[in-house]
Amino acid sequence: MASDAAPDAALGHVFRRPELLRQALTHRSFATEHNERLEFIGDGVLNCAIALILYERFPAMSEGELSRMRSALVNRETLHRHASALGIGASIRLGEGELRSGGPERPSILADALEAVFGAIFLDSGFAAAYAAIEQVYRDDISGADVDALAKDPKTRLQEWLQARRIAVPEYAIVGVHGEAHQRTFEVMCRIPALAIAENGTGSSRRAAEQAAAAHAYERATQSPSS
Repeated sequence: MASDAAPDAALGHVFRRPELLRQALTHRSFATEHNERLEFIGDGVLNCAIALILYERFPAMSEGELSRMRSALVNRETLHRHASALGIGASIRLGEGELRSGGPERPSILADALEAVFGAIFLDSGFAAAYAAIEQVYRDDISGADVDALAKDPKTRLQEWLQARRIAVPEYAIVGVHGEAHQRTFEVMCRIPALAIAENGTGSSRRAAEQAAAAHAYERATQSPSS
């Protein structure tokens, strides 16, 4: 999907109530009628749609494997990647402070906005329309998925990959905690000394940040010429 397309056009949905899209692309720093409630709806719709897609696509997969695969597809990192591809950063409305601090590129803001857009589509035209938009966004992820890898959480996947090569398991350390108490973001570093790899990840909890860091480290390790 072209990054210069409007989010609704790139998703193949024409809003009957365009004010829903406008609200979905409004951050709380910009106006009191912001996108957090739509994000709440979108999170549920996204999880349901991805669960249904995986259930139908992989009939032999166990409940645990389906859950882990869904988690890998709906996490903040994946949402941020798709939001960037859709050009949401250029469309979202932010307050001056957020604009100055790089809000249009901030992963959490873009990921939340994409969930809000899914929620807006659901309220505008129902589950079938939201399902179609989500299926379009995730088509390449699912059709080209490494099923065995996605069925495992990133830390497990990385550890098994290292152990198969007789490399010591990674080290994790918190390098920062940002934000107010009710909305903290943890930053964790994943280090693999034997491969000279040190990758950071962020999340709303230490565990989520460790998983994000492990995903980055795994990607870097497996892209190495010696892997």
